[in-house]
Amino acid sequence: MTSQIPTLDIRRFDTDRDAFVAELGAAYREWGFAGIRGHGIPAEQIDQSYDLFKRFFALPEETKRKYHVPGSGGARGYTPFGVETAKDSKHFDLKEFWHVGREIPRDSKYAEAMPANLWPDEIPEFREQAYGLYQALDNLGSRVLSALALHIGLPENYFADKTDSGNSILRPIHYPPITADNIPNERAGAHEDINLITLLVGASSEGLEVKSRKGEWVPFTADADTIVVNIGDMLQRLTNHVYPSTTHRVVNPPGEKARQPRYSTPFFLHPNPDFLIDVLPSTISADNPSRYPEPITAQGYLEERLREIKLK
Repeated sequence: MTSQIPTLDIRRFDTDRDAFVAELGAAYREWGFAGIRGHGIPAEQIDQSYDLFKRFFALPEETKRKYHVPGSGGARGYTPFGVETAKDSKHFDLKEFWHVGREIPRDSKYAEAMPANLWPDEIPEFREQAYGLYQALDNLGSRVLSALALHIGLPENYFADKTDSGNSILRPIHYPPITADNIPNERAGAHEDINLITLLVGASSEGLEVKSRKGEWVPFTADADTIVVNIGDMLQRLTNHVYPSTTHRVVNPPGEKARQPRYSTPFFLHPNPDFLIDVLPSTISADNPSRYPEPITAQGYLEERLREIKLK
């Protein structure tokens, strides 16, 4: 029996802190993934957001393409079907998506790296609903990072001033029904995430698989009240691979299930663009020498990776 990825109640961070931090850290060291429940984001808020996202993706193709900004790396607005391609994959992913970024003053020093959001005129309530979900997930991500900081041996608030203007992204995704058999593409090819941590809210069907340290693909279909939170490559680099960014994918379901659309909404939590990703000294040891002698800014790393997945 393959050991399963743990799901933890984040309310224990307030009531049973040491045990929660130990269990969360152990899950991330082993899997790079954990389920988080007790997060306080109302199911109604999540359901309403999904209803709006489904309405947007149901719009005509020419309407959606009004919000596509070529050459932007998909930073904001709409990215059409057949663009994003997992690193080293021959085949594009079977998905289309929308990007919501942080709302910042346009005279901010980060304005060039973080463009203004686009909002679909056809769905007036999209902005309030999508950005409300963005803020809720941003707050939850900060709590997870506080617990992880303690496990790493850092101050609880270590990440606070390094992510308060983070270039984080909310990405509603639509995987359309698959109408042909034996296609080589997957809904999302095997990949690791770029950012610090990813929070995945309300995946509407199974399909997510996580690669174990033994090389086995382990399905992870969370309960409706659970948000899946995984480590990204920036945090893996910062921690010298002590906390791994685990390969995962979204597989095409068998038979008639493939004829159903799939929706999911990850939130990619990023550091501030000028944060320097430099290996933490506490994660370097004789058994684990530094893998990254040269530091890199979060923005520099992001641009490097976007080119690899054909978004730049």
